[in-house]
Amino acid sequence: MKTAIFGGTFNPIHLGHLAIADEVLAQTDCDRVLFVPANIPPHKEVDDPGARHRLAMIQASIAGDPRFLASDCEISRAGVSYTIDTIRYLVGRGLVEPKPSLIVGDDLLQGFGGWKESAALLEECSLIVVHRQYKECVPFAAPHRYLANLRIPISSTLVRERARAGGAWRYLVPAEARAIIQEQRLYGYRPD
Repeated sequence: MKTAIFGGTFNPIHLGHLAIADEVLAQTDCDRVLFVPANIPPHKEVDDPGARHRLAMIQASIAGDPRFLASDCEISRAGVSYTIDTIRYLVGRGLVEPKPSLIVGDDLLQGFGGWKESAALLEECSLIVVHRQYKECVPFAAPHRYLANLRIPISSTLVRERARAGGAWRYLVPAEARAIIQEQRLYGYRPD
């Protein structure tokens, strides 16, 4: 079984994330997508309700699709999350096959060389690049596969801002994530 690893903050998971995962399965030979929420992301400071809440929203949102799985490996390891450590953990424990695919948004390519052990990461995984910010393919010298995916203009930041401001956000996230946000009153959500 071929796995595409989809790491990120998922703060919260939204329909754009699920669309990317679906595109990966439609356009590659991967059989499943493994969502791996960061415990403490190394490159972002976010309005974070906590890693366990973010994981719960992912698990609830993908529960009906057997092609999608979630791992709490970064949360369980604690500390700052680095992609190379996650790949080695998952492969080393036989949770994914050697040299799995790694999904990366085109908005992250410019800083990819600054990732922890970026050269080793390129050796230990196959890179799948998805359009998030740019219409055209961003030049990137390392071996990769660029998908022809739809760019859906939803971001976790947008969802959080709209929830906090009382704006329209409810249909930007899966219904299961929306229920958790409302029940737990995350991101400053206030009932109408």
